[in-house]
This record gives sequence, structure tokens and C-alpha cells, in this order.
Amino acid sequence: MSDMTVQAGAGRDAVPAPDPSPRDDRVRRGARRGESARRGRGGFGAPGPGELVLRYALLLVVLAITVLPFLWQLSTSLKGPMEDVFSRTPSFVPSQPTLDNYAKVAETIPVWTYALNSLFVAVIVVGGNAIGATLAGFALARLEFRGAKLLLVLFLSTLVLPGEVTIISQFLTIRSMGLADTLVGVALPGAIGMLNVLLMRTAFQAIPKEMDEAAVIDGATPWQRLIHIGLPNVRGMLSVITIFAFIAAWDDFLWPLIVLNDPSKFTLTVGLQYLNGTFTANPRLIAAGTMISFLPIVILFASLQRYFFRGVEEGAIKG
Repeated sequence: MSDMTVQAGAGRDAVPAPDPSPRDDRVRRGARRGESARRGRGGFGAPGPGELVLRYALLLVVLAITVLPFLWQLSTSLKGPMEDVFSRTPSFVPSQPTLDNYAKVAETIPVWTYALNSLFVAVIVVGGNAIGATLAGFALARLEFRGAKLLLVLFLSTLVLPGEVTIISQFLTIRSMGLADTLVGVALPGAIGMLNVLLMRTAFQAIPKEMDEAAVIDGATPWQRLIHIGLPNVRGMLSVITIFAFIAAWDDFLWPLIVLNDPSKFTLTVGLQYLNGTFTANPRLIAAGTMISFLPIVILFASLQRYFFRGVEEGAIKG
């Protein structure tokens, strides 16, 4: 009897164990995930040595297909006039490297004027897509209005038609607006791409709706929701459409060739055709001009690559 009383008293006087803190829970969960990952490295579903070799072999093949033409153009642009470009055994390393080919490109054509024309067109196209696609994508994803689904279907239908089908109607429209043979006429059709609108809509839809609902309860306007909630969470996708829009505007050849007649207004891709003469063609100059036109794309991608690879999931919820 006395033993039972003592045990009961001890049970009443016992202090309950404290609840684990959130930090301890996070530490334990991280340890369990690390342990399960270590067990899964060599467990079921892990790639074997043969599969790893195949993966890296495929990556090397893709790398060779994409990088080798670029390296060949770079090598050709650095070769001297006495080197044979079309030798039976090609050499990637120039035996007499020189930068004279780049200087001759500037002497043959007004390359810097053409580059400024291309930059002007690209700035309009990038700015139009960055602003217009963002506003349209936010409206389709976050605002409720009559005809939103019909408008989305119309956007999707424009992606079915190739650009060559509408190029005549685009030219007639530009000419009726008095923008033929102008750089604005070159940039205007590409100022807002329907694919970019859909990409921005997808990025805005990835943001949790609870964030918008909380902002609406706090009295935020649609503009405030766009600036303070939407834009910080779609920087990855915005950089993607910026890079794609710049590349499309900078590398476009057919549309500027149709719209422009004045040689002083040619873009760089159109102006580079003068390097290929009627009776003679110097592949070294053509390769040097190609590398000059490729350099701005490398600079833009290097500036935005951290946002590009971060993607639409970058910075969704913090705190």
C-alpha cells in the first residue's frame, strides 16, 4: 500500500518533458533526410556505372554539336591571310593568329552603325516584351474580368500560325502606318510576343494565391500587388523572356530585309551580307563579322544568367 502511494505521489510530482523546439525539429528532420539520402545513394534506383557513362557520353556529343561550330568560326576569324581555311586536315589553332580580320570588317562595312541600329531595335523589342508581356501575363493570371478565357484562347491561336504566314499583312500594316524603311517599323511587330505573355502568365500563376488574398485584405490595389508581390517573384521568367526577345531581335534577318531599303538603316545581320561579295568571299571576314554579332548576346546572357537559371521558383516565399 505504501509503495503504491509513493508511486502515485511520484507520478503527481513528476515534471512533464518540455516540448521540442522548432529548431530541434528542423535539425532532426535534416538529419533524417541526410541519412535517407546516404542510404539511397547506392540503393534501388541509383544510376549504375554504365548509365553514368552513357549520360556523360550523350552530354559530350551535345556539347560537341553546339560548341564546335562556334569554336571553328572563332578560329577562322583569327587566321591570317596565308593560312588555308579549307585544308583537308582542319586546324582549330591558328598558326598565325591575328586581329586584322576584325579591323577589315570595320573597313569593309559600317559595322558599328549597323550594330547601333540593331541595338536600337533590340531595346524596343526587349522593353516592349518586358513591360507588355508582364502586364498582360499578370492580368490573365491574377485579375478577373469578362472574356479572360476567350482572350487566352486567342493568344494560343496566334502561336499556331508560323510567322511567314502573317509577314505580308505585317508589312502592309507597317507601310500603312508610315513606318516602312524605319527602325521602329522593324521593331514594332516583335514588341510583344504572345509566347512571352503566356510564359509570364505561367510565372504569375506559380505565386501562391494566399499572398494576393492577404494583400487584398490589407487594401492593396492591383498595381501594388504587381509591384510588391508579383515582380519580385517572377524575376527568373522575366530574365528568360528578356534574353529570348533580345536574341530574336538581334538575329532577325528576314523582316529587316523586307522593311528596310536605306543601307544606312540596315541592322547588323542584314549589313553583314555585304561581306560576301558577288565574285569573291573571304571566309575570315565573314567569321569575324559573325563573332562581332555574337558578342552582345554573350554579354547579355552573362549578365542575366543567375536569374535565368534560377527560374520562376526563385524567391517565392521568404521569412
